[in-house]
Amino acid sequence: MKSLPADPSLIDSRQAAWRLLATLGLVVLGNSSMYIVSVVLPAVQTEFGVGRADASLPYTLMMICLGLGGLITGRLADRHGLTPVLWVGALAVCGGFIWAGMSGSIWAFGLAHGLMGLIGSSSTFAPLMADTALWWNRRRGIAVAICASGNYIAGTIWPPIVQHGVETVGWRQTYIMLGIFCGVGMFLLAMLMRQRPPLVTLTPTNASTVPVDRSRPFGLKPAHAQGLLFVAGVACCVAMSMPQVHIVAYCSDLGFGAARGAEMLSLMLASGIVSRLVFGMISDRIGGIRTLLLGSFLQGVALLMFLPFDGMVPLYIVSAMFGLFQGGIVPAYAIIVREHFDPKEAGARVGSVIMATLLGMALGGWMSGWVFDMTGSYHAAFLNGIAWNFLNLCIAGWLFWRVRQAEKRSTPS
Repeated sequence: MKSLPADPSLIDSRQAAWRLLATLGLVVLGNSSMYIVSVVLPAVQTEFGVGRADASLPYTLMMICLGLGGLITGRLADRHGLTPVLWVGALAVCGGFIWAGMSGSIWAFGLAHGLMGLIGSSSTFAPLMADTALWWNRRRGIAVAICASGNYIAGTIWPPIVQHGVETVGWRQTYIMLGIFCGVGMFLLAMLMRQRPPLVTLTPTNASTVPVDRSRPFGLKPAHAQGLLFVAGVACCVAMSMPQVHIVAYCSDLGFGAARGAEMLSLMLASGIVSRLVFGMISDRIGGIRTLLLGSFLQGVALLMFLPFDGMVPLYIVSAMFGLFQGGIVPAYAIIVREHFDPKEAGARVGSVIMATLLGMALGGWMSGWVFDMTGSYHAAFLNGIAWNFLNLCIAGWLFWRVRQAEKRSTPS
């Protein structure tokens, strides 16, 4: 039976807080596959006898499918509610991990990750971010940041666990056990998400007091505004993917070992948790577009810092700084959609923008491996990421300029 939207009085309530806690657990479990591919990449590359670019393809395929799946699951959640979508996602995560653990080729391994991305992880990404944004108003930024931080919590806890599993029982058995654990956990938590969110339009509590015309976001047609956010999302995450996908392989090439790289990845993503929470509080004060602009600038600074440093201790420090600087970017897109677009379309529009960020991660993960294969060095891959981040920064800057122009026109002289 289709449930009715919750009463608006439940926005910012204790029930919303408990729902946010369940959401966090779902994101941690459902997005486990996003970060462990980079941990097993050296072992998979050796076992299947493929190059660095080919070994990166499972991650690329998973992220492409995750982006496409977010668009689909966002629409399905808008129409049917979260719980059935999450149940199907739980089955896909469980089955995908088991299939990958039993795969006999890099293509079977990649297709298994594609399944997890398309149906599994996608159910716990864009739909949950859109849902969270509808349950909060006064603390919308920090609530969305907590939801999004589950992604980085997954990236913090799963890599060292998987690395330990690879060293003790092998990557195949590790995958099978992880699939059973995450699938069952997702299925149980999904039962707590049956209530539909309130569907009301509330004034965002940020620095701007200018009324927002949701029929023309940023003074543009909705399709044009969505398209610009889509391109910006792709660009920012092509840049973001370089350290996140290849830090383990980079450390192996430098002679530090995969275990040190897994530690740096966990440190990077643990710092990202702090970053997302801090940026969430910032976005509650300055709004989504300003937060996107700030995060994009800081991400560019962090990527530049990878170029002169290749010692083990400096890489630990730069990895932590990269996590601290860029963690607020992806949640900012969901907040921008909530602030400037029709809330009834939140699931589909957030799904579209998140799809762009995941396509960027997929493209960047493969592109960095390809650049490495062509040049034999990751320095060119870092420069490629910096160029893509500049494109994202330009789009964010232009949208911010349009917001400022609208504020000036609405301010009495």
